[in-house]
Amino acid sequence: MPMLLRLKSALLTWPRAGEWAVSLAIYCGATVAMAAVAFVFRLVHWQPRFDVWPLRLSVFIIPAFTEELVFRGLLVPGRNEGQSPVRWIAFGTLAFVLWHVVEATIILPGAGLFLHPAFLFCAGLMGLACAVTRYRTGSLWPAVLFHGFVVFAWQVLLGGPAIQELLR
Repeated sequence: MPMLLRLKSALLTWPRAGEWAVSLAIYCGATVAMAAVAFVFRLVHWQPRFDVWPLRLSVFIIPAFTEELVFRGLLVPGRNEGQSPVRWIAFGTLAFVLWHVVEATIILPGAGLFLHPAFLFCAGLMGLACAVTRYRTGSLWPAVLFHGFVVFAWQVLLGGPAIQELLR
């Protein structure tokens, strides 16, 4: 299936109730693992910033929607495709992790945090969870919501930097 048709299918497919439940279970496991790593390596700390939460809703568009379009929508095959999902899921996850290295070294000069091995490990966990649910559901939407939720919680509750801070 050509990649643009794959992307169209992923955008137009809405998961069934059972698929949402499986996605939620996968995301809960990934969240616990990412939180454990992030707290141990001090990538996060409790720092609620409720005054800025409306501004942070943009993370559901950039990075969540845009990155999911590329790394899960285009790269992860649908279940009806004859391609090897394991290979594409692994490739998409690795590309997603490496994208953060590119961001930190070329695009966002203040994003040195993106080069920390624990951050890259967490990005890999998120990418893998999103890729597996994209494959299992055929839909991009659970991955977009999870990715957006993680970044939103990081920025609003856990001291993560906003895009403006990364541009410095």
